[in-house]
Amino acid sequence: MARLLARLAPIEPGEARAVAAAFSLFFFMWAGYFSVRPVRETVGTLLGAAEVANLWMFTAIGAVLIVPLYGAVVARLPRRSFLPWTYGIVAAVLVLVAIGLRGDMVPWAGRFFYVFISVLNMFLISMFWSFMLELFDRGQAKRLFGAIAAGGSTGALAGPLASDMTVAYIGESGVLLLGAALFVGAIACQRVLLRVWTGQAPPQERAPLDRPLGGNPFAGFTLLARSPYLLGIALFVVLLSLVTTLLYFEQLRLVESTFAERADRTRVFARIDWIVQGLTLLSQIFLTGRIATRFGVTVLLTLVPLIMILGFVALAASGTFAVLAVLLLLLLGTGYAFARPGRGKL
Repeated sequence: MARLLARLAPIEPGEARAVAAAFSLFFFMWAGYFSVRPVRETVGTLLGAAEVANLWMFTAIGAVLIVPLYGAVVARLPRRSFLPWTYGIVAAVLVLVAIGLRGDMVPWAGRFFYVFISVLNMFLISMFWSFMLELFDRGQAKRLFGAIAAGGSTGALAGPLASDMTVAYIGESGVLLLGAALFVGAIACQRVLLRVWTGQAPPQERAPLDRPLGGNPFAGFTLLARSPYLLGIALFVVLLSLVTTLLYFEQLRLVESTFAERADRTRVFARIDWIVQGLTLLSQIFLTGRIATRFGVTVLLTLVPLIMILGFVALAASGTFAVLAVLLLLLLGTGYAFARPGRGKL
């Protein structure tokens, strides 16, 4: 793997093992999340739109409450311990929920799992990159983070693809156990990465990982409130999320009415996910940079709203799952490939 990654980034002697371990960590973590996300959507179809709407409210409340809690925990827990504890808790929860989803779904297990995965999604990426920034300096970040990020892209493709191929044989509970195993794999990769880094880093650079991050857990809210620029970006994200929420509920309705079997629904959701990730990967390689260079960030950010408008018109005219699937692939693919990099450039 180290030789392959060396072709993707200017890796200097002594960095290859650390980059390979970081790549693998991102792969296992993101594959674990994306492998179980289709099960969450299937649970949503079983609970019904009204129940899912209520769960979204609980998710929003949970997200607001967990932000300061997350800040307080990382301010006190040593950095080298935070990731494995988090991934271990996620794996344990997935095992428990897998037991609750065997046979006829236990309602409380479905509700808890839906909210848990929705809230977890908000923190996995930020936790990973925060940890990476503690290990690699600014110069290394510029050279190496592209290759490391490829691990996440590969995991986001492999996770739902594995669910698509296996859910008919192992069921939703088996998919959750697969996700738990992938998060355990992420823990192993994190320990390998720490061992490699500790063996290479000077003693004065090892100490920070044994100290908490520190800081004020409410600092992010304060920074947002003081910056009109950041508020504008936040408003763009909120409005985009509101529109995709409408599409999400239409997706649940059409999948529920089109596919009767739970495994078929999970397979459909997984297939949409891995096709979207594949389109995103291809777009980022061949289109995103060229569009941004030639037309600027404005075009990147306006492509997704334009696709939304045209797609909703087509969906309103047809009301079929086929049109919905095409709209989802285009919207989510361009959202990951164009809107997110565009926001990052801002």
